[in-house]
Amino acid sequence: MEPAARREKILAAIVESYIGTGEPVGSKSLTGEHGLNVSSATVRNDMAELTAQGYIVQPHTSAGRIPTARGYRYYIDNVMKVTPIAENGREYICETLSLHADSPESILQGAANLLSRLTDSIAFGTTPSAKDSRVRRLSFVQTGAHGAMVVLMASNSVIKTKLFRCDFVITPELLEVFDKALNEVFVGVPLEAVNRPFIQTAAARFGELSLFMPSALTAIKDACALASRVSLCHSGYQMLMNLPEQNVIAAGRILEFLQNEQDLTRMLDRLPLQTAVTLGRENKRVELASSAVISTRYTVDGNPSGVLALLAPLRTDYARAIAVLECTARCVGEALDSLSCDE
Repeated sequence: MEPAARREKILAAIVESYIGTGEPVGSKSLTGEHGLNVSSATVRNDMAELTAQGYIVQPHTSAGRIPTARGYRYYIDNVMKVTPIAENGREYICETLSLHADSPESILQGAANLLSRLTDSIAFGTTPSAKDSRVRRLSFVQTGAHGAMVVLMASNSVIKTKLFRCDFVITPELLEVFDKALNEVFVGVPLEAVNRPFIQTAAARFGELSLFMPSALTAIKDACALASRVSLCHSGYQMLMNLPEQNVIAAGRILEFLQNEQDLTRMLDRLPLQTAVTLGRENKRVELASSAVISTRYTVDGNPSGVLALLAPLRTDYARAIAVLECTARCVGEALDSLSCDE
């Protein structure tokens, strides 16, 4: 075996052993358990070379070696093989998500809860992108003599509601008029285009009927603004305190970052369209220097949309995490497409 190939095999053995046990790996373990068929001296020399190259490190004197972020990166990019989730596992994930299939937010929250439980990691899900999303349907529900609620259904499957109140008595007949007139104007309009000038132009089209519509039109504008925002779902923050690799101060810094949902959502939105693993400082956040972000995107109508992601320690079973994440993403996409068809 060529020295480069042998060192790659040694690195893979160290990564896989450390992922499984959490214990530093010594040369005796490598020669005895991994069938390298070379002397301990050769293994030690190769380990010294891998250490010099920054792929492994010795946590303390007389200990074995553990992978560095660079070592994990080489393993993930060149050695690791991902085995797809078995059919019964896929069915379990899809059936679990079907219990939450009444809105995109509930589907994504269900996915985050499931991912966190299956991978023992912090999990995130973002609702479908609102880019290019349009008004699909408006509905009106009476809530009282003077109150009603507009229900906005957008083309990205997002549903938002907004209450409004009128000085006059609202009747079912009046809501039917609202339904017909307002859908004729708003259906197909981009969410981002529903602003104050658009509302004022729409009101002018209704003539005297517009006297009854100010609060309803304002509610529609507000509902469109809500539907235009990406919502973040998450699960498993409590696991920060259970990670042996994290000290309390580091865990506190990560938690502080996670609580800034604007920064967190922005980071997730910048993640690649394809499945990706970003390790340590690759995340460009000092708080995540000892963490890995594993991410993929689900599709809506065949197009990449929101993000599913895991935040995990560097010592993570990446192959299994990716398999679970990709399977969940497919099930999320199917649930969202089904929800869109039901509407």
